[in-house]
Amino acid sequence: MAPGRDCRLCPRLADFRDTARRAHAGWHNAPVASFGPADARLLIVGLAPGLRGANRTGRPFTGDFAGDLLYATLGEFGFAAGTYAARPDDGLSLIDCRITNAVRCVPPANRPTAAEVASCRPFLGAEIAGLPRLRVVLALGRIAHDAVLRTLGHRLSAHPFGHGARHRPAAGPMIADSYHCSRYNTNTGRLTEAMFREVFTGVRAALDGGGRLSPCRASASASGGPSRAP
Repeated sequence: MAPGRDCRLCPRLADFRDTARRAHAGWHNAPVASFGPADARLLIVGLAPGLRGANRTGRPFTGDFAGDLLYATLGEFGFAAGTYAARPDDGLSLIDCRITNAVRCVPPANRPTAAEVASCRPFLGAEIAGLPRLRVVLALGRIAHDAVLRTLGHRLSAHPFGHGARHRPAAGPMIADSYHCSRYNTNTGRLTEAMFREVFTGVRAALDGGGRLSPCRASASASGGPSRAP
């Protein structure tokens, strides 16, 4: 299940999309579909399409700075093949990895409301349910993290967001967290390239090593709450 091109579940987003269509007739200006193979073990969940990024190009994280960092890192860790050229016909392909967003349409000022995230949650649920080999979900930012937890039926209080945290609920895939790879976060030093690579080092180790977690960074619902990192 995916939203149709003219989905109007969220009136504010639909109106914003209509405005973009009038201003930029050659852009995608529609809900952005997921990217990557349907048998992927890793699902990356971002916040929403950027106005001049995925909303323009029609492919997640394509055409803005966040994509430059994300796709370079995916290639470094063996999750992407080919050359990323910031356009959907660049020939880039994903390996054992799929990318989607918590909200499929571009929001004003890059900030969806809680109601809009909730309205789009069935599409995220369908995405997760359609990945039979899924083992790790990487949430980019707190909003994506919370959307994933709610979609999977987990309590937010049991698995609080934290950059570099990896959560192992009693059921379902492991959930890993990272600050969003936006230009704002990198320009302010909130997220460095080294910090982002460290997240993917943990994700790759979890996939290659049977999903084991670093004891100091994991949280488990069986313990009643998160363990504390030093």
